[in-house]
Amino acid sequence: MKAIIPVAGIGSRLRPHTHTQPKALIPVAGKPILSHIVDYLIESGYNEFVFVIGYLGDKVENYITTHYPKVKSEFVLQTSGRGVGYAIWLTRELVKPDESVFIAFGDTIFDANLEAVHALPTCAIGVKKVDDPRAFGVAEIDKNGRITKVIEKPQIPKSNMAMVGLYHFKKAGKLMQTLDHLIQNNIKTQNEFHLTDAIMYMIDGGEVFQSFAVDNWFDCGKKEILLETNSTLLKRMSLKQDRDHFENTVIIPPVHIPASCKISNSIIGPNVSIGEDSIVNYTIIKNSIIGPFSHLENAILEDSLVGNDSVYKGMVQSLNLGDSTEINFG
Repeated sequence: MKAIIPVAGIGSRLRPHTHTQPKALIPVAGKPILSHIVDYLIESGYNEFVFVIGYLGDKVENYITTHYPKVKSEFVLQTSGRGVGYAIWLTRELVKPDESVFIAFGDTIFDANLEAVHALPTCAIGVKKVDDPRAFGVAEIDKNGRITKVIEKPQIPKSNMAMVGLYHFKKAGKLMQTLDHLIQNNIKTQNEFHLTDAIMYMIDGGEVFQSFAVDNWFDCGKKEILLETNSTLLKRMSLKQDRDHFENTVIIPPVHIPASCKISNSIIGPNVSIGEDSIVNYTIIKNSIIGPFSHLENAILEDSLVGNDSVYKGMVQSLNLGDSTEINFG
């Protein structure tokens, strides 16, 4: 089975981290966002992948070829941000018209029953109820779960069921023909070629789309959601951390700390993920993600996202305070 994963976005909401690192490779609970997605799809039976890469795409390609050498992977370069529909259209030469294809956005970690999705006789779209659907593609669904209408980021939504970036098409050829029609006729919404418009065109032409529920969904486009996702996944993983491995250090689970890290005189946790080969000394960290090869000294970090190869050394004070003194560093 074949999956298409678009990872060409620049990740502007996660700057400055995405100036040097693709959003899909930002670590969460011990491995990159993209790795969570690929691992889940492999477990669900997918053995062929097409990645649409763009900004810093060489890093994505290098990561996939290094960490998944036995998986058949192909890469397509998107040089301009013309929308997800355009990104998918670029893969048209790499899919067969009669084969099914699953599309998963490269910044979305999810749980869903994909076996049930594969068994459906129709195309399918993953949906989840949200409080404010105006920031998403929205699906209107009838009582049988069939999708009757989709619209991209509506100002006045008629449904609170958001499309979460998961799509299963029974025949890739129909999708590619529809996208080609939109692109050749320059049919855009909000100045982009949206996959949503292609789906609506297919629905109008008689194609049936069934909705399927997504149990857990993390749109990892913002720091706050990344940290929330990290916390959720760490709790689910039930990791057993060797507390005696690090000198004079208190570990408060759940945490993920590779054995290659050098940590001493610190308090780590809860909800902390630290990348490999990091050095942490005289530091307190909780609810944070620390990238690999980082070096932290005399720091107090909470709700923080620290990139790869970063160095942070805090202050060490020697105080001689008299009676009735108050010092507040905030």
